Amino acid sequence: MTDFINLQLGWPSPSLFPASQLLEGASNVLKSEDKTAAALVYGPDAGYEPARVSIAEWLTATYSVGSPITADRICVSNGASANLHNILAKFTEPGYTRRVWMVEPSYFLACPIFTDAGFQGRLRGVPEDEEGLDIEYLRDALSKVEQETNPEKPTLKTGPRHGKIYKHIIYAVPTFANPSGKTMSLARRQDLVRLAREFDALVVTDDVYDILRWPKVKGQDASKLGAVPPRIVGVDRKLDGGPQDEWGNSVSNGSFSKIIAPGVRTGWAEATPAFALALSTVGSTGSGGCPSQIAATFVQEMIASGKLQSHIQDVLIPTYSSRYYTMMQAIETELLPLGFEISTGKPYEAEPGASQAVAVAGGYFTYLTVPAGLPVGKLAQLALEQHNLKFANGGMMTVEGDDGCAERAKNGFGNGIRLCWAWHTEEKICEGITRLANLVKNMKAVEQLR
Repeated sequence: MTDFINLQLGWPSPSLFPASQLLEGASNVLKSEDKTAAALVYGPDAGYEPARVSIAEWLTATYSVGSPITADRICVSNGASANLHNILAKFTEPGYTRRVWMVEPSYFLACPIFTDAGFQGRLRGVPEDEEGLDIEYLRDALSKVEQETNPEKPTLKTGPRHGKIYKHIIYAVPTFANPSGKTMSLARRQDLVRLAREFDALVVTDDVYDILRWPKVKGQDASKLGAVPPRIVGVDRKLDGGPQDEWGNSVSNGSFSKIIAPGVRTGWAEATPAFALALSTVGSTGSGGCPSQIAATFVQEMIASGKLQSHIQDVLIPTYSSRYYTMMQAIETELLPLGFEISTGKPYEAEPGASQAVAVAGGYFTYLTVPAGLPVGKLAQLALEQHNLKFANGGMMTVEGDDGCAERAKNGFGNGIRLCWAWHTEEKICEGITRLANLVKNMKAVEQLR
């Protein structure tokens, strides 16, 4: 049997983990009496203060914002997934919060987080176009839901612990989206913020791939990439005079899982100071303290020393970009002639109609539509059974419980596959694409013989 190749797995390679930098950070903490004392207690609800300061400074530099991001906008978490649950616990009430709106194709592993929070049957998909989330579709859908009979105010979360409950949740991955690989234009981000303000919605974004970026065309000058696209929370902070109230309509869900290692279990949320403070007082944190206390102290040492930034620029981006170029070349050579198409949308536009000097690629994933008439579920099944090859198929990316999304998938994103370049070496990536091409050729040959 050939070696197992998993192009579905969206994990960073263990060979890229910055173990020595983490060890140095841990040593700095645990050899200092004061830092050890701070690291090994329960920890402040909002997280280790130096970590919040360092994260705020790093985000300010990364996103080139005009005025500094302050530490009171940051709440340390134990990763984006766990923090999504905390956001729902603190700022939603099933029934009063009418729906959870998820960009489709969807990050399917988020669906159980929403259903566990009481939103079973209330998840709805929002199609993407070439610039990302379809604003007009979402506006129409929101308007129809608001015409239904809904509670005028929360009935359960009414005390001082719940100063804000939103009517809607909108969940998206705006930059190098999982799974579609698309990046929202600036105009689309601005429209989404205005729409969220109009309908009292909270836009929750997983901003975990933004800084893993490189020229789309190999050999082009990376210095001409332009600025990292502003996150939705950054747009909400500045647009039309800033947030319409102390809570705002967006929260950035960040994580070090993709740029340090998943086992670090450390992330952060950025929102308005009032939102970040309220999020830090979720019940489990009030009881147990910061959910990622000691690890956050190690991460803080990496950021403050510049070791994290160097790791991203000197290790992650060169490695992932090389694997990306290898995968794209293999797709162009092996799969496009068979009828596959790359479906990752338009390059990011900072202004309507504008284009960057160098087109940008990045993140972890690409999305391909399969040749017409080729059943994607069967393709994935045979790839695993006959070629020991695994990849995510579009049927997995539907929004749980949304019949409309499932129907749209049949003639749209469901006829696609998601491939990840982060886990395997270039050699394994090429081998995986070759196996997939051979399988498709065999399937087509069998079909022609019938």
